[in-house]
Amino acid sequence: MYKLVKPLFFTMSPETAHHQVTGGLHRFNKIWGAKSLLKSMYTVEDPRLNREVFGLTFKNPVGLAAGFDKNAEYIEDMMGLGFGFIEIGTVTPRPQPGNDKPRMFRLVADEALINRMGFNNQGADVAAGRLQKLKDRKDLIIGGNIGKNKTTPNDEAVQDYIYCFNALFEYVDYFVVNVSSPNTPGLRDLQEKEPLKKILNTLQDLNHARYKPKPILLKIAPDLTDPQLDDIVEIVTETKIAGVIATNTTISRTGLKSDSALASETGGVSGKPLAKRSTEVIRYLSERSNRAFPIVGVGGIHSAADAIEKLQAGASLVQVYTGFIYEGPALVSQICKGLLRSM
Repeated sequence: MYKLVKPLFFTMSPETAHHQVTGGLHRFNKIWGAKSLLKSMYTVEDPRLNREVFGLTFKNPVGLAAGFDKNAEYIEDMMGLGFGFIEIGTVTPRPQPGNDKPRMFRLVADEALINRMGFNNQGADVAAGRLQKLKDRKDLIIGGNIGKNKTTPNDEAVQDYIYCFNALFEYVDYFVVNVSSPNTPGLRDLQEKEPLKKILNTLQDLNHARYKPKPILLKIAPDLTDPQLDDIVEIVTETKIAGVIATNTTISRTGLKSDSALASETGGVSGKPLAKRSTEVIRYLSERSNRAFPIVGVGGIHSAADAIEKLQAGASLVQVYTGFIYEGPALVSQICKGLLRSM
């Protein structure tokens, strides 16, 4: 079915298509029996798919990456498509419009996207309010991806992460500290050792002051060098956070086949061109750390084989976004069925 409507969506701008699809899915799910229909089409239920990772039980290892549902508007709708978990955000303390449009571009020849969204979101308090109103949290694993506002200086960034952490704490199952988006000026500077340790240690102090701490993960860029990845292993070990998400989008344009003018648009590349590098990062972190912490693999997953490659490289869970756009809602069930066949 998706193959029939995909050409229509691809005539629209990526942002328009996104709003049409998510809005349409939300309206469809209000029809009696619609949720059950979608569940029967796209959900694979098998206890062999269950995963115990950083203290949480996932019904399957395939999640929706941050960026798709920035404001926690479509969690129940997306769960009906078979995801094992949903990650909202990136959210910031204050609402912000993000960068000027156009800010997302399809590289169809590469099965990729370029985005420079710039953490457009309605703010942490709005997201928390929506999460609080969720009718059924049974089996819903929700992650909260948190960042800083564009206008917040880096030396004050920790306060933004504290704000988001406190606002979302009661409503998410795990946190992701995002210091790796290429679309907020200066944000990636926070991946350097000292500022990153300051943020993570501060959040861990807040976390362990709570009755029941939540797992905190770090999302990293694929463009880090091996020495920088060694620093990440050291930082995760020292701060005792729960794990790493590898990886965010890349600023590299190596090997792109799309029109050079389009491919040179500013922003981060996601999709198939990212697949190899993200897997390399997963494998490097897994081997250098001797599998000391869980890794969530994301980047260029368009098939069950892609997901299995990430898992074999050392990932415990995987996430999709761009592959979901190109391949459609059946991708999640295809990955789950592929995992079952490989067992």
